[in-house]
Amino acid sequence: MEQTSKFKATLEAVKKSNLTNMGLVLIFLLVIASIFSPYFLDPYNLQSLVRDLAFISIIALAQSCLMIIGELDLSVGKIAAFCGVIGGMLMVTGSINPYLAFGISLLLGAVLGLINGTIVTRLNLNSIVVTIGMTGVYGGIVLVLTKGKAITGIPKEIYFIGQGYILGIPVPFVIMLVTLVVVLFITQMTQLGRYMYAIGNSPEAAKILGIKVNNIRTIVFILVGFLSSLAGMLMVARLGTAQPSIGDTWALNSIAAAVIGGIALTGGLGNPFGAIIGAAIITVIQNIIVLFGVSPYWQTAVSGILVVLAISFHSISTKIGERKRSKIKVV
Repeated sequence: MEQTSKFKATLEAVKKSNLTNMGLVLIFLLVIASIFSPYFLDPYNLQSLVRDLAFISIIALAQSCLMIIGELDLSVGKIAAFCGVIGGMLMVTGSINPYLAFGISLLLGAVLGLINGTIVTRLNLNSIVVTIGMTGVYGGIVLVLTKGKAITGIPKEIYFIGQGYILGIPVPFVIMLVTLVVVLFITQMTQLGRYMYAIGNSPEAAKILGIKVNNIRTIVFILVGFLSSLAGMLMVARLGTAQPSIGDTWALNSIAAAVIGGIALTGGLGNPFGAIIGAAIITVIQNIIVLFGVSPYWQTAVSGILVVLAISFHSISTKIGERKRSKIKVV
């Protein structure tokens, strides 16, 4: 028992140190940006940065939930685009109340998540392969519906959700904070959250304990679809148009943010709050790229580099943890 408690204490220290380290990296980037760019601390730039952070963070929170159970969803961006386009068409072509259309789109996102989850769990397929395929399906349908053109004429009543402010804070950021609280509550305070970590650590052991593994996995996929749709509709409200290109980079950025924030790709480890720190690091770097006059095309390359570096760091940290664990067993 004493050896087990020592290992748990070591593991907890590793998780906390990772969040601390990433927090220090974020602070370092903020200081560097404020020193070398006179525009970084400009109120308009900061509001724009916070607004951009909200979109990546919502998707990163969704992806982190899946990563906790050892899965990935590469179709999050196209789910956002699909629901955004359908929502836009309901508002413009269908003349439906914009807030009702918003709600229908959120339900549609949950349904798409259910489809992904059902295919993965009932057919026992790899989530990466399935969601790559569904990315093509959702993206193709979006192009068929829009012919590659943006849907304009979105009612201005809904602009507030994407462009407005509450006490000087962008509304998307406020919605992201609410989403963060809900996700943290689910993962850290509920039985569902405990089941998610158990499944991520060992699906076989979770089944032995009586956990309905496939049902839990499907529920998480539904949550991911819902949050992806939420981010997509917020982007529609921000742009005032439903663009078929919404979410094109969100899959990579969400994985990068979660991994940077300490969510293990192997499952069973990490805190969704870390994904917010990871998203903030990515958003600040992207903002720096723009302010320093670097080609915006470097943003995707930088996100990819960050993923590789974060995975490498996680791998090294895991090996160090295993060595400490073996030493504890010897003692």
